[in-house]
Amino acid sequence: MDIRHYIDSGILEAYLLGLTSEEEQNEVEQMKLRHPEISAALNEIEIRIESCCLENAVPPPPGAWDVIQARTSHSDLKKRAPNDSQNKKEAGSDKSGYVEAEVRDSYIRVHKLWRIAFLIVFILSKIFLIAGLYYYFKSDSQQQEIERLKTVLQQPQTAR
Repeated sequence: MDIRHYIDSGILEAYLLGLTSEEEQNEVEQMKLRHPEISAALNEIEIRIESCCLENAVPPPPGAWDVIQARTSHSDLKKRAPNDSQNKKEAGSDKSGYVEAEVRDSYIRVHKLWRIAFLIVFILSKIFLIAGLYYYFKSDSQQQEIERLKTVLQQPQTAR
């Protein structure tokens, strides 16, 4: 197998991104052990991916860290004690350092200005509904009055 063709095939990039099947992972790992060119190419690709990620990283807003610290110190965050099944899974892995938080509310928080805008739109829609119904029934009663007047005007002509 041509090593340069294997490197250019894109399998190494897929391997580093975790997009390969188990068979392909085993194949890449075996090729990495047999051929130092593949190991060097993997290191080079990994460095390129990391530099691309660092170049395109978006920093958080300036006050984000202060807000996070304020929220975590004032709320009742709990660190969960790992269960026995989680102990087995985490025995070989490092602790991530994340704090697991339980959220107890299920309400959607809406900015106060949106609430006022929604209330105004709701009230206006009711006003327009009432006005529409009023003018519909007014128009209907006028049509009935026109029909009545037509019949009144036609009756004297037939009576003569």
